[in-house]
Order: sequence, then structure tokens, then C-alpha cells
Amino acid sequence: MTKKLYRVRKGKIIAGVCGGLAKYFDVSPKVVRWLFVLMFFAFSSGLMVYIILMIFMRKEPKAH
Repeated sequence: MTKKLYRVRKGKIIAGVCGGLAKYFDVSPKVVRWLFVLMFFAFSSGLMVYIILMIFMRKEPKAH
């Protein structure tokens, strides 16, 4: 079974990007969220990266 990168449906705060990245890399979603916040304040790129990922990442398929 191959891993696929999706925006999560459960446990999301805004669009599920951080939760999806966390699930893909098997880390805590809090860690990924903090990295985006740090990127935003340190390099002013966190928000832009988040928006780009939000546009291009597919939503997680619904569980039946």
C-alpha cells in the first residue's frame, strides 16, 4: 500500500493541510502547525506555502 498526501477531514483546524502532512510523515499535527507558524514569522512564507498546498492537495477520500 502506497502513502498518499491528502488534506485530512477529521481533526482539521482550517483546511486540513497540516494534519495531512503530519499523517503522511507520521508526526504530530502540532509539530507541523508550529513549523508553519515559525515559517510565517521567520521567512514570511508560511502563509503562502499553506495556501498553495491548500489549493493543490486533494481532500482525503470519505470513509464508507
